[in-house]
Amino acid sequence: MNLNDSIRIMELLASKICHDLISPVGAVSNGVEVLEEIGAEDDVIELIGFSAAQANAKLRALRLAYGLGGSDDSIRAEEVHKIFGDFIAGENRLTQDWDPYADLGIPQCEGFAKIMLCALILASEALPKGGILRIKADGDAMIVYGEGENAHFREGYVHALEHSIAIDNISPKLVHAYVTGLLSTNYGFHIAVDESQDNFISLRLTTANVS
Repeated sequence: MNLNDSIRIMELLASKICHDLISPVGAVSNGVEVLEEIGAEDDVIELIGFSAAQANAKLRALRLAYGLGGSDDSIRAEEVHKIFGDFIAGENRLTQDWDPYADLGIPQCEGFAKIMLCALILASEALPKGGILRIKADGDAMIVYGEGENAHFREGYVHALEHSIAIDNISPKLVHAYVTGLLSTNYGFHIAVDESQDNFISLRLTTANVS
């Protein structure tokens, strides 16, 4: 099985898992409306409603990042901005500050939205105490910045992204980086750590024909 076939199977599986989970999560949201109608305690309703909304936001983001539909070249940067914003909203430690309507350095193409979202998740995982995420163009490259206290990539993260780590050494904390590297290769992108220093990290994303 070649890389393209393997990626397609992974994306189909991710799509199925997210699809199967979205319905019950939606049912919880409907249940909140019933609780409101029967006069349940406001704090109980708020807690359940918040949890259901966060579960739905996580599923939508992971479906875009890992699912087959995320490769659609019609998905615009503004949709990524909205989905990622919802993805981090419940944590109250991360914010994003970038213009989805601006030139982001990479033209809209197959896999564009998927890889952009994966890069944002990569950067967010390097902000253990929270911080702010930004994107801007740098010529033909897209730069994703993360800034916050103790910003850093955990041990093995960069090796996982570059696939210079043994499969047996990939942990749940490293798997997103590894899969992002696979997806980037499959869709003709290259993503690499551009800079990493105290309280600041950045990733450089280019298409395969840009060095």
